Amino acid sequence: MKILVTGTAGFIGSFVAHRLLDRGDEVVGVDDVNDYYDVNLKEARLARLTERQGFTEKRLDIADREGMERLFAQHRPQKVVHLAAQAGVRYSLENPHAYVDANLVGFTNILEGCRHNGIEHLVYASSSSVYGANETMPFSVHDNVDHPVSLYAASKKANELMAHTYSHLYRLPTTGLRFFTVYGPWGRPDMALFIFTRKILNDEPIDVFNHGHHERDFTYIDDIVEGVIRTLDHTATSNPDWSGKNPDSGTSNAPYRLYNIGSNNPVKLLRFIEVLEDCLGKKAEKNFLPMQPGDVPATYADVKDLIDDVGYRPETAVETGIRNFVDWYRDFYKV
Repeated sequence: MKILVTGTAGFIGSFVAHRLLDRGDEVVGVDDVNDYYDVNLKEARLARLTERQGFTEKRLDIADREGMERLFAQHRPQKVVHLAAQAGVRYSLENPHAYVDANLVGFTNILEGCRHNGIEHLVYASSSSVYGANETMPFSVHDNVDHPVSLYAASKKANELMAHTYSHLYRLPTTGLRFFTVYGPWGRPDMALFIFTRKILNDEPIDVFNHGHHERDFTYIDDIVEGVIRTLDHTATSNPDWSGKNPDSGTSNAPYRLYNIGSNNPVKLLRFIEVLEDCLGKKAEKNFLPMQPGDVPATYADVKDLIDDVGYRPETAVETGIRNFVDWYRDFYKV
């Protein structure tokens, strides 16, 4: 199949593109390669893709309405995996307009492209951050998520609402994936594992927010990609039992689905750091700090629906995943 993947210079997008190419799909990759974090890392990810047969690179801002219209019309993909976004909870406090442009305007352009070009299935990235002030654990897609605590989270919740509207009005099959703390080789430099590794190796103290009491459903990149691909192949359908009198937020009478995609095994932040120290062979100097605005103390994914519907089975323990990241980091940065 020909599949449009947005965010192919990004962490998850690059891995998804590789997996699709591995199985023989043709991939049109879209990314504007912005400078939110190290452009050299993004270029290195892209370089691994552009040398592969079946990959077409398009440098384009998804917020460019005319450009996205031309892209869909020219390449005529059959399915879309939309992973491009302005990410980061804390950065959304500094630059809110970036989230409106990429996550709202950009997503509208994706939806319109799908609507007008007969796309068979749109799979898009949501986020565990949509659970916001919800404290019911584990987080379920059937829970209420009307209390976001960051603009990033609000933009991702808005994506889910926008997708439902297009599924309802135009019968466009859409599936939203709420990612839970993805990590692994080629990961994002603004994420804790990357920051901790760099600072520990440079003998700098690490900031440990919420005094280390955070719990996160750390999910290894290979497990995430497996879930994305399985979901892409399982086109969203309507729920015949859905009722407006007792509405289920995870499904609909439209071809619309939401899934959590996580490890289903939360790990305490201090344990995560301990494993990293073991892999690096070096202890961290820890600077314990209170919880940051927009952050949540714990994330824990209920992935039962994804297991039942597509056979998703996360398999990578943090000890293995962190070791793989450290090995990649040392090789990539020649440390």
